[in-house]
Amino acid sequence: MTQTLDLFPIGNCAASGLIDRAGRLVWACAPRVDGDPMFCTLLGEEPDANPDAHGFWDIQVENQVHVAQSYLRNTPVLCTEVTDAEGAMVQIIDFCPRYRQFGRIYRPLAIIRLVRPLVGTPKIRIRARPMVNWGERPADHTTGSNHIRFVGGETTLRLTTDAPVSHITAERLFRLEQPVSMFLGPDEGFDADLAATCERMLGETTAYWRSWVRNLAVPLEWQEAVIRAAITLKLCAHEETGAIVAALTTSIPEHAESGRNWDYRYCWLRDAYYVVQALNRLGAADMLENYLGYLRNLVDRTAGGHVQPLYGVGMEPALTEHFAEHLPGYRGMGPVRIGNQAHEHLQHDVYGQIILSTVQAFFDERLLRPANVEDFKALERVGDRAFEMHDKPDASLWEFRGRESIHTYSAVMCWAACDRLGNAAHKLGLTDRADHWNARAAEVRKAIETRAWNPKLGRFAATFEGDELDASLLQLVDVRFVSPDDPRMAATIAAVEKGLRRGPYMLRYAIPDDFGEPKTAFNFCTFWLIEALHLSGRSEEARQLFEEMLGRRTAAGLLSEDIAFDGAELWGNYPQTYSLVGLINCATMLSRPWASVR
Repeated sequence: MTQTLDLFPIGNCAASGLIDRAGRLVWACAPRVDGDPMFCTLLGEEPDANPDAHGFWDIQVENQVHVAQSYLRNTPVLCTEVTDAEGAMVQIIDFCPRYRQFGRIYRPLAIIRLVRPLVGTPKIRIRARPMVNWGERPADHTTGSNHIRFVGGETTLRLTTDAPVSHITAERLFRLEQPVSMFLGPDEGFDADLAATCERMLGETTAYWRSWVRNLAVPLEWQEAVIRAAITLKLCAHEETGAIVAALTTSIPEHAESGRNWDYRYCWLRDAYYVVQALNRLGAADMLENYLGYLRNLVDRTAGGHVQPLYGVGMEPALTEHFAEHLPGYRGMGPVRIGNQAHEHLQHDVYGQIILSTVQAFFDERLLRPANVEDFKALERVGDRAFEMHDKPDASLWEFRGRESIHTYSAVMCWAACDRLGNAAHKLGLTDRADHWNARAAEVRKAIETRAWNPKLGRFAATFEGDELDASLLQLVDVRFVSPDDPRMAATIAAVEKGLRRGPYMLRYAIPDDFGEPKTAFNFCTFWLIEALHLSGRSEEARQLFEEMLGRRTAAGLLSEDIAFDGAELWGNYPQTYSLVGLINCATMLSRPWASVR
């Protein structure tokens, strides 16, 4: 099977994995989402091309002729049904257990695979071949009467099963006459009836997710798409700390042989405002409050000083970039990167991202912990930094590695930081502080309107005193820097659309960067265009473009970071948080109201 991004995520906000269209687990990291990928075939050798390949876990059905896959409704529980040439059928259920137990959420580092004969007596072969140290070598294993321990890496995992252990270690073909249960998790004894316990976990996990979805606020239109995006956004959360990662993968290239292979298994602050928008529109207060807690902890750690563009899910600041020498990369397109150099960059929009997001807590009465004056004082230190840096060069939200400029988007986000602090101060009754921040916002606004406006071209530019185009200019409306009917914005939207649109899809920018000219479109920027079209009165065009994007999703209902100009193939890390929140935000904005069905 040729590797593609047509993958189904499973997870529980602690463990996660990606299942391909053959029902094969091809990606799963331990002990965290940013850990060693014990299952790494996504970036390694293809098992169908090399019988000795490792880094996957599959259930082969002899003489299979058909595979059908779908999630159980409103859950991340995946059902794969495989039919053989004689009509016998196998069902594989994949999930990570998650449910409330003992007054807390049970979400172990565990993957459960249930294999059931549905029709006839198919013959199957189970191959569990994890690797350690980023594909350096297969994991060593020891066996017991009903388990296999995979050792030698950062994490020791135990596969407990009611199948004959030797069938799995010898990869022996056998008749599937009874259901098989497999629990891959911590190196601990499983002191319960395995089959009955796994079935109970399946039932409780299914009930948990359906209850969670039931409490979401979804739009009337495109409900299934929004629900799937919402569930997957939750799978991108590291619930222990509240962090939400940019994607579950590393080093899926932005286009073929591009070298643009980045590790996205970290928490980017440039995502914060858009993630909070989506969580608000969904009414997902549980995720929202946890994420805001992560951001508040970062504010405390920085003490008002320099804020990095990204952090580890455990708030680690050092994410030193290096290469996994033993993995050839997605479809052989290396390098495979671990860590991300962007943690060293200057990216001044982060101050606005933090404040735009955390100021929510001053107004949201749902939260268990509303923000107070002490929180405001902590945020003021971030605002001071935003004001200080609003007219200083940075690497932009696109993290250019070879150049710096004073970027309009960064300056606008610094303006938003000051503006929203003024709003928060007014809410708290701190009139003098409101006046202070409103005055600062006015000063930053004047600088942007003077220096980012290009009178010769009659539009805003991506940099001060520049003429470049950047899709982030579309966000001047969304953050309320200009109104959608402002003639300056109409001219800017027209220029961005003319210069950066390729068919239906949007580039981030069109000029060459450190790796040459971009050769794929950036999905999130297309969602930005959809928002801008709608807000400027072109709603029917926005709806058509939104439907186009929905049509480019994988069978799992998801999008990656990038897409080919002809829409034929997705590229970049997957599933992409930016794309998920873009879909959610646009669907909510464009949908007919619920009142229209009464």
